Amino acid sequence: MANPRIPYRFSNEGPALAPHPEGNILVHLVVNVEHWEFDAPMPRTIITPPHGKETVPDVPNFSWVDYGMRCGLPRIIEAITARGLTASTSFNAGVIQAYPRAAEAMHAAGWEFIGHGIHQKSLNHAGAEDEVVRTSLDMISAFTGQRPRGWLGPGLRESHTTPETLKSAGVDYVFDWVVDDLPNWLATANGPLLSLPYNLELNDSIIYAVEKHASDEMFLRVRNTAELFVREAATRPRVLTLGLHPHLIGVPHRFGSFERMLDLLMATPGVCFLQGHDIADWFTAQVPAPAA
Repeated sequence: MANPRIPYRFSNEGPALAPHPEGNILVHLVVNVEHWEFDAPMPRTIITPPHGKETVPDVPNFSWVDYGMRCGLPRIIEAITARGLTASTSFNAGVIQAYPRAAEAMHAAGWEFIGHGIHQKSLNHAGAEDEVVRTSLDMISAFTGQRPRGWLGPGLRESHTTPETLKSAGVDYVFDWVVDDLPNWLATANGPLLSLPYNLELNDSIIYAVEKHASDEMFLRVRNTAELFVREAATRPRVLTLGLHPHLIGVPHRFGSFERMLDLLMATPGVCFLQGHDIADWFTAQVPAPAA
């Protein structure tokens, strides 16, 4: 079937959009901060187990991500903050207990918290979907004092009814549907839900953990994307989202490349750095939700 949620159209033939007041290339830095449970199988591995038999605990693969929380995340926060930029975190609510210093630092930096489950488990395998969504949003709300407006599914996975679950839980926008460089309204039985751009091609998990490219590959992709978007944004704004993980982009041999990405984007004409709610509010002011 064709996309059952978002009607098909050419991206350059959608509703006319005025640029955001700050620019016509809307850069969204999304730092995925996750809780991988020590006593459970790891969501992804960098080293395979001897004889191909999975072990729990999985010390090397747990440590891979734990390093990111200890070393990579503070590097990322410092690089973004020192440049006067802003970011969002797609945030496993379990981080609040497992890595309280990380949660506190991102909150202090003014980052937007996007719901991302409780632990790093696909909604398809994490238990009752409605309970997972609502509990994770409640935990973040209690910690930050503000209920998350956005949701990014762990692994971008959904069930057939996840959009309805998110809408009924009060979520305004979701990042799972990576179909466009601009927002789109997504149909649910509970009313329209906004789909905001996310990215698999400009995502360090895909580039380094799945495709296993050299350290500068993400910088090269960002540079090439920015060059094209400068041309395209002359007639229609573009959203450029970077998916980032502390254990991947935050390691020493890649981190200089990340800093060059930020500096390149800052020097690119028309670029502004925004959070998810900024992009959602900019779009909905011009393209209101359609009738349910």
